[in-house]
Amino acid sequence: MKRRKFIQNAALGSVGATIGASLIACTDSEKKTVIVAEDPSDKKYPVVIATWDVKESTAAAWQSLKEGKSALQAVIDGCAVEEANADGQSVGVGGLPDRDGRVTLDACVMNEHGDYGAVLCMENIMHPIAVAKMVMEDTPHVILAGVGAEQFAVSQGFKRENLLTEASKSGWEAWKKTAEYKPIINIENHDTIGMLAMDKNGVISGGCTTSGLAFKMAGRVGDSAIIGAGLFVDNEVGACTATGLGEEVLKTVGSYLVVELMRQGKSPQEACKEAVMRIVNKSKNYKDFQVAYIAMNKKGETGAYSIHDGFVATVYRDGKNTTEVPESYNSL
Repeated sequence: MKRRKFIQNAALGSVGATIGASLIACTDSEKKTVIVAEDPSDKKYPVVIATWDVKESTAAAWQSLKEGKSALQAVIDGCAVEEANADGQSVGVGGLPDRDGRVTLDACVMNEHGDYGAVLCMENIMHPIAVAKMVMEDTPHVILAGVGAEQFAVSQGFKRENLLTEASKSGWEAWKKTAEYKPIINIENHDTIGMLAMDKNGVISGGCTTSGLAFKMAGRVGDSAIIGAGLFVDNEVGACTATGLGEEVLKTVGSYLVVELMRQGKSPQEACKEAVMRIVNKSKNYKDFQVAYIAMNKKGETGAYSIHDGFVATVYRDGKNTTEVPESYNSL
């Protein structure tokens, strides 16, 4: 099921829910799965894992790995597919705008050396994740924001273009009739694309790209482009990326937490679950929003966990590109 199709169905009340190297069915009816490594000593890479049902993106990343490109470039190539998908309404062109009708994009990358680059509130550039890579590699900074980020992108050869499609514009105009702002679990643009890749040599990199919450206040920045929140990579341990309500991920520095838990010996699955539980235990309103994490460790084992059912993730491993349904804390 395509990511946007899934989200549309979720609006009608259809929801579902974890991922990993080998899958164990929990029930026949719900078909929830947990990722558990059959043999932790076995090499389980190369591998690509991404938030949501984005098989075209993970396929592009896998192809880049097959061609011998770096793990970071594979992530850039994979995320670019969704950034160019005008029907997605969440990443790049076609993203849902803020309250003023402006499409603003956030993205970041981290490589195996711990280098980091990000752009925040950038307009008119379709591929923010590629710009984030250039910020990391070609400037003395790690974050560029707003007009400055856009100017830098143009100086590097990116073209300005209108990212507000007719479909997204119509959605914004319909929203203005009531102007009610209330995030809806798994529906209101909580489908940030976070992607982690490990190449054949065990090198890990990651990236995250989004247009943020639909109809957000102008200038709002979520977790997606913030190191340690929406993304964290430590090549000695593993990596994590997040999706969902960014404000909650930011307050718990979620992706960094997952990596540190893996450093302490937890599996990716266990670490993702504990990070979600930190949010659940700290927020009395957890039933009103979604947060999900995906992670991989240095062995190439993967895992995921979410607050609510409805989150899915895509894993490409051993030539197989599959969408998996993670466990969740609170079934809707």
